[in-house]
Amino acid sequence: MLDVLRAVARFFNRYIGWQRVGFVLSLVIIGTALTVLYRMLHKIDVNDVWAAVHAISMTDVAIAALFVAGGYFTLTFYDLFALRTIGKTHIPYRIAALAGFTSYSIGHNIGATVFTGGAVRYRIYSMYGLNAVDVAKICFVAGLTFWLGNVTVLGIGITIHPEAAGAIDQLGPGVNRAIGIGLLVVLTGYLAWVFTAPREIGRGGWTVNLPNGPTTLLQIVIGIFDLMFCALAMYMLVPAEPHIDFITLAVIFVTATLLGFASHAPGGLGVFDAAMLVALWQYDKEQLLAGLLLFRLLYYLVPFALAVTIIGIREIWLSLKGTRPKIELHPVATVTKPISTELEGNGSNAK
Repeated sequence: MLDVLRAVARFFNRYIGWQRVGFVLSLVIIGTALTVLYRMLHKIDVNDVWAAVHAISMTDVAIAALFVAGGYFTLTFYDLFALRTIGKTHIPYRIAALAGFTSYSIGHNIGATVFTGGAVRYRIYSMYGLNAVDVAKICFVAGLTFWLGNVTVLGIGITIHPEAAGAIDQLGPGVNRAIGIGLLVVLTGYLAWVFTAPREIGRGGWTVNLPNGPTTLLQIVIGIFDLMFCALAMYMLVPAEPHIDFITLAVIFVTATLLGFASHAPGGLGVFDAAMLVALWQYDKEQLLAGLLLFRLLYYLVPFALAVTIIGIREIWLSLKGTRPKIELHPVATVTKPISTELEGNGSNAK
């Protein structure tokens, strides 16, 4: 049986490949989203949407903007945590914050975040002696933080409110609750795995020592705060009536975000919006669309403009100074100092 499975795996990798599957899946998601958007919005009056935008309280918009700022502030700790995990303790928080904010802001809007965000990170971190392998490790650990946060929020949220996910996946409450419990079981298994012994993945210069149990909990908290800030921003911009509880909105928001992420469309454009419109069917379409447009302005366009401006000013300044990146030609040895040691000595910087 094992030989048969290996033969199937070899056939799949040789003649199909995960890249082709991912490409087809992206096309299916985008195509479905565009179809949904057309059916739901082709009769929408733009003037009504514009009026709905103006009707949203400026206080709510300001609070949403603060939550967005909180989300991006949390994103800066993705990079700081990743740097400490791979042993790059000489990189100060301000540089991690710069790389984190600009890479995510630009990556979110251009798409293919791993590559676009990685390129921005490399340009910044290469000035401090990091090479492409180091940046790849940072992207991996930051991505792990993102997924651990998502699994935690979705697992808890779907288990408590399975009908929230049902608005998107069209599955029954029992099936969705089983999915939520399954996610929590996987998360618990991973935590048990890293709690019991030091864990390392990869080979040669690509090895990464995974955070141990206590620091993995910190990693999960970072991911949760990021998602909660973003969901709270969206919560402030959806219509007040009919009332929807925050947990339900958070489950819908995270699920829609993951669908947008899977589509590889810039900012999940179209996919995220279609999922939100389908799941939040009880709201007036014009009012909900107004909230989605304001969310895109606050979460995507404004940070993107700030990030491009910051990067542009930095490049001009570096050019005038004649500074060039310190590019290492050979991969440096991977992590030699576990993150738990670093956190014990760095207290407030651990977040």
